[in-house]
Formats: sequence, structure tokens, C-alpha cells
Amino acid sequence: MTKSRHLSHEEFLKVVENTPLVSIDLIVFDPEGRVLVGLRKNRPAQNTWFVPGGKIQKDERIADAIRRISEVELGVEISPDKAHIKGVYEHLYPDNFAEAPGISTHYIVLAYEVHLKSALLAPPPDQHANYKWLTIQEILGDPKVHVNTKAYFKKTS
Repeated sequence: MTKSRHLSHEEFLKVVENTPLVSIDLIVFDPEGRVLVGLRKNRPAQNTWFVPGGKIQKDERIADAIRRISEVELGVEISPDKAHIKGVYEHLYPDNFAEAPGISTHYIVLAYEVHLKSALLAPPPDQHANYKWLTIQEILGDPKVHVNTKAYFKKTS
């Protein structure tokens, strides 16, 4: 895996202002068919329930990103061969990580499904204030679950 250089706050804000970001969301199922969601601490989508995920870094292979993001977001490394692509989604937010006025955030998201053998996880508290397992019906019915997370479970015609 290639180590990417970290952008300064100002450099990254310029990226967010001018380009879409490419990210991976992990739709993590437990053995009972429930999905892991976390209460987001940061913008965008702050204070909503959302599936774990993260940006793909420059020169990072998708398989390496799945390993890194799962380790950072779940506290356990998921093997890329256990993650199955669900689809490509677009997430548009009116705000940004820095709360800079007039700058929206645009993500192109590769959504991957992961089925765990156990619901026993100890995710780090960096990105989410709390975690919980919800059924798909609970996700679709909860107004605090972000619309972009709900989109993973809505039937398309």
C-alpha cells in the first residue's frame, strides 16, 4: 500500500470545493441480518445515523482502502474478498467538514456489503459518538438515519 501525503486543512477544503471525493461505505451485517450504524460526530451528515465508511486515499488500491477503512471504522480488518460490491452511489451535502460557507461536499461512493460471523465489535469512537445494530425496517423508519444510508436498502424499480 502506498502511503499518501496528508493535505493541510486549507488544501483539503480546496479539493472538496472543486472535485468529488471517492469513498467506500461498509454495509456491515451481523448474523441476525441487522446493520451497523454510527451516530456521526463530523460534517457532513453530523448527528445522523450512518454506515461506517471513509475516503479512498491518493494511490490507494480499493482492496487496501477496504482493509484500512474497516480497521479505522470498525476496529477489525475486513478482508476485501469478504466485501461484495452493492453499487455505486452519489452523496451530495450542502455543507463540508470545515463548516466553510458556500462549499458543498460531493461523494462518489462504492458501497460494499460485509457479513460478519459475530456482532461483537468495539469500533473506535473517532468518527461516531455511538453505534447500534438496526434491522433494515428500523433503518427505513428512523428519521435520524441519514437518507444516504436509507438509499442502500430501498428497492429500485
